[in-house]
Amino acid sequence: MSPAQGGESGRQPQSGPSVTERVLGILSAFGPGAEALSLSGIARTAGLPLSTAHRLVGELAAWGALERGEDGRYRIGLRLWEVGALAPRSLGLRERAMPYLEDLYEATRQNVQLAVRDGHEVVYVERLAHPEAVRVFTRVGGRMPLHATGVGQVLLAFAPSAVQEDVLAGPLPALTPRTITDPHDLRRALAAVRREGVAVCDGMVDLLSLSVAAPVRGEDERVVASLSVVVPSAGAEPRAIVPAVRAAARGIARALGAPSAQRRPPGVVTPLHPASSA
Repeated sequence: MSPAQGGESGRQPQSGPSVTERVLGILSAFGPGAEALSLSGIARTAGLPLSTAHRLVGELAAWGALERGEDGRYRIGLRLWEVGALAPRSLGLRERAMPYLEDLYEATRQNVQLAVRDGHEVVYVERLAHPEAVRVFTRVGGRMPLHATGVGQVLLAFAPSAVQEDVLAGPLPALTPRTITDPHDLRRALAAVRREGVAVCDGMVDLLSLSVAAPVRGEDERVVASLSVVVPSAGAEPRAIVPAVRAAARGIARALGAPSAQRRPPGVVTPLHPASSA
């Protein structure tokens, strides 16, 4: 059948966004500071007619992707969280990393974070927070720019050169006056991370906090994640934290099957492991 006779190949291209694009627009309306939205708020943010938003939001709520509270506003539903938790980069990594994250948390009593790279951003896949530790602005599933965070600088330092050059080309927004915004300074910082195997970021996300981060390698020796501890900036001695962070990162890499992590590094007698509580 020819296009002139009709059929699949003869259909005219749709005008406007597809149903999938509209649904994704609805889900994208939610985020930090917008955890609960009214139907009109969803429609406005997603750029949809109210009638269309009403229909699609109802279908999403019936499936469990959204939940309607007693206040009439909608929130992300548990069904969507359950599906997202199955993402392979998060699932296997978190399961293998958790004993070492808990070990590091017990050793430092500070905020411990595990992150992966998605494009030009960091995505936090796990976080353990002590109630008396310095505040952090991250959350599980949250995103931050690569250049401004300890875990981000580690992931960027070991990312493909094309990714590095894209990030270095900017823009490099400042989260605080201490955030690296000059591409030449960032290039030097990344070189130092590759040379030293650790990133120390003081006051780049919040002036009151300092992070120490190390790379986590996978079975093919590529850096697949980054681990960090966030401590108060005032009076911090990052070099005293580095060995524990490195040991935890190495433990996760060993659990992931990285060949280099199977060999005990010189000078290490008892690295962190799931049974320890140092």
